Amino acid sequence: MNAEVQRVTLNLPATADYVDIVRLNLYGVASKMGFSYEDIEDMKVAVSEACNNSVLYAYSHEGGMVEVVFEVNNDTLAITVKDEGASFENINPAVSRAGLHDKELTDAQIGGLGFYLMQALMDDVSVESETGKGTKVVLVKRLARSEEKV
Repeated sequence: MNAEVQRVTLNLPATADYVDIVRLNLYGVASKMGFSYEDIEDMKVAVSEACNNSVLYAYSHEGGMVEVVFEVNNDTLAITVKDEGASFENINPAVSRAGLHDKELTDAQIGGLGFYLMQALMDDVSVESETGKGTKVVLVKRLARSEEKV
């Protein structure tokens, strides 16, 4: 693969019906890169959570578009899910790393639990959220090479 970043961009309606298309494209890109079945399944769950946040919260079920970009750079796959709908409360990275261990279930923010799942499944997760400009979630997974594959 070239040293330059290769991009695959999808622009889809922000409805649950189109999340499967994102997952299918993810499978194609990740399998060509050589990710294991388990890693691909983890990424599919994480990208579904990111898309579901756009579908459920960004447009209040009024419709809108979601842009999904797969960026392939050597052994790294970055998946960006961006909407231009209503933003939700941004998660403070320092607080989100602390997790939910010291909280009661009733204190957990509904709708925000998907970010904890994304963080558990991916190598890096970043969220940018601005009122009136939407939300951008970037999920990064690095390809783990075993000694046998080198």
